[in-house]
Amino acid sequence: MTLETTELRLPSRIEAVSEAAAAVSEFLNRLGIDERTAFGVDMAVREAVTNAVLHGNKLDEAKVVDLKLSNSPEAFEIIVHDQGRGFNPGDIPDPTTEENLLKTSGRGIFFMRNFMDTVDWSADPKGGTTVRMLKKL
Repeated sequence: MTLETTELRLPSRIEAVSEAAAAVSEFLNRLGIDERTAFGVDMAVREAVTNAVLHGNKLDEAKVVDLKLSNSPEAFEIIVHDQGRGFNPGDIPDPTTEENLLKTSGRGIFFMRNFMDTVDWSADPKGGTTVRMLKKL
């Protein structure tokens, strides 16, 4: 397996979601990732970048979303970083509880956690939030 790293800087526009998904798809194809795994990773990346653009950067085109893809023989890693104010993932309501089932938003973190093996968030002291997602091979 060839070790590879791809980095992109995306504008804070909703179109960045499709750009990120296309880049991840190409990356996964080069790694030979199966279609089922690729589907879940695509969902997780779309959610992470959507959150970065809409909730992190608030569609402020003066801010960017950084995307980094890398692999190792054991896993591949996807890092999404925004330049927003940050948040506490623990404050996001559980979308599987009865009172949240019919809400039209709030499932992104749930999807990321279910499609990836590891998902964690960190606040950058200089500003912004980084989500790191890992999928084992």
